[in-house]
Amino acid sequence: MASERILELLRRPVDADEYTEIRELWKTHSIAEDNRDLPGLISTLTEDCVYEVRGFDDARWEGHEGATRFYTELLTAFPDIHFDLTSIVIGPQGVCEEARVTATHEGRWLEHEPTGERLEWRNAIFFPWDPSARKFKGEMVYTDLAFPAA
Repeated sequence: MASERILELLRRPVDADEYTEIRELWKTHSIAEDNRDLPGLISTLTEDCVYEVRGFDDARWEGHEGATRFYTELLTAFPDIHFDLTSIVIGPQGVCEEARVTATHEGRWLEHEPTGERLEWRNAIFFPWDPSARKFKGEMVYTDLAFPAA
């Protein structure tokens, strides 16, 4: 049986104006990320946002400070990171995207020392929508990233 939280998500009404708002905010977030504009990116997130990387070290960052740390660490570890979007779903619950990611591992990422290797992996990322704040509540990242053997 579905939990109350899941039922609430399923019952969210579809509204064309809100859909447009979610899509436009996702575009703002993505453009800011591509431009390495951390203040612009953080402006799309709730104060209590949560960033999680699941399936790979299961790391977690909380709040604007945590989201800033997440992006600073990610962009330091992979300064040339590039996301090629392969799928996207937008609805009243938020955004889900899938991307092929390429990057050179030039700095420490989570528990992994830099390898200097050019890596390629896939991510699925959920951007949960907060209908009251009209912003994203963070990101849940699922990845198949595997580092080369040391």
